[in-house]
This record gives sequence, C-alpha cells and structure tokens, in this order.
Amino acid sequence: MGEIIRIQDVYKIYNPGPNEVRALDGVSLTVNEGEFLAIVGHSGSGKSTLMNMLGCLDAPSSGAYFLEGRDVSRMTDDQLSEIRNKHIGFVFQGFNLIPSLDAVENVELPLIYRGMSREERRRLAVEALTRVGLEQRIRHRPAEMSGGQQQRVAIARAIAARPPIILADEPTGNLDTRSGEEVMRILRELNDEGRTIILITHDNDIAGGARRVVRIQDGRVVADGPSRRDQAV
Repeated sequence: MGEIIRIQDVYKIYNPGPNEVRALDGVSLTVNEGEFLAIVGHSGSGKSTLMNMLGCLDAPSSGAYFLEGRDVSRMTDDQLSEIRNKHIGFVFQGFNLIPSLDAVENVELPLIYRGMSREERRRLAVEALTRVGLEQRIRHRPAEMSGGQQQRVAIARAIAARPPIILADEPTGNLDTRSGEEVMRILRELNDEGRTIILITHDNDIAGGARRVVRIQDGRVVADGPSRRDQAV
C-alpha cells in the first residue's frame, strides 16, 4: 500500500505571543492507502484541530501536509474545496442532513458540485443508500428516521462519489450502542473494500474497532500502534 497522507512537523497556534495556544505542537503522521486509523484524545487534546487539518478544513500555522503527493498546505481556498469534494468523504457526529430533503436528495447534494447529470447523481445516491441498507428508506426525511438511520444516510452521502478517504468525526457519538455498532460495521466493510478510514473519537472502545490507533494529548502524538483488534488477530 502506498502513502496517501503525510503531515510533517505541523503546528497550529492561536493567539501567537505570550498567551499562545498550541492546538497542534509539531505533529508528524503518515497514513497509507487502505488503513483504518483511529485518532483518539480527550476534549482539548488537539484531535479536532488535527481532523480539520486532515480534512482540508483548516490550514496549519507551519509545517507541511501532503495528500496523494500534493502539498495541500500551500493551496488556495478554491483548490482546497476541490480536494475536499473529490478526495474526502465526511461523516459528522451531528449527521448534518438537510431536514427538508429526503434521504436520496441529501445524498445527491454534494454530487451537484461535481457537475454530474441528474441521472448519474440519482444512480450513485441510490447505490450508496443500498450499500448501507437503506434502499427502503430513500424517500424518508431525517425526521422520519432514527438516529442510526440518519447516520447511515450521512455515510451514504460520504461514499456516493467514491472518494478514497472517509473522515469520520465521532460518528457514533449521538447513537445508542446497537446503532453505533452498525455504523462501525459499515466503516469496517468499507475499509475491507479498500477505502482509507480515519476515525476521530474520544472513546477507547470505539477506537478498538480500527486497525491502528494514534493517541494525541496536548497537541502532540503520544502513541501510535495497532489496535486491540489487530493485536488479537
């Protein structure tokens, strides 16, 4: 497997000066294609800042970020938007679905920005919803679905355009245990199919479902190794 992500000596500093806050303090990390990586840390550890960096939602104060060999830390906002749209699928804790749209319309929404025809958007959206077991729910709006079903719609939206990277930020945080297990099962299956999965979580049990765990504390990587799941194999 080749390298898909590499960040080198990345800092994110707020309020530079005597009262500066180092949200990221010299982080270096490499992720290979097809990995299932969990980034774990408590609130304030820097994991959310790192997620924003990896997702091209924020730029480092210094350091380099290479995505598929390109230094995205030097790209313009328009270039970063294109990277996000084509290379990264996002799954958020809060689902981020549009209440007035049904499931298939929510999944189609990001595909509009890729210039796809209506027919192609609909085909990919239905395929993605079928992939997560919601083929019977494509006309349901978010309010008509459980939290677990809404999160599966969000996963379908993230994978519809077949991006190589799925970035999941606390994807089980608002779910009951059973729904959370279902979401983790889908993420593992996507990883088995070759997708690179980066999971952000504060929960050690959830992190144990990944193959590799990176722990972050006070803006620094303090541990990096196989998860309990892989150690048991």
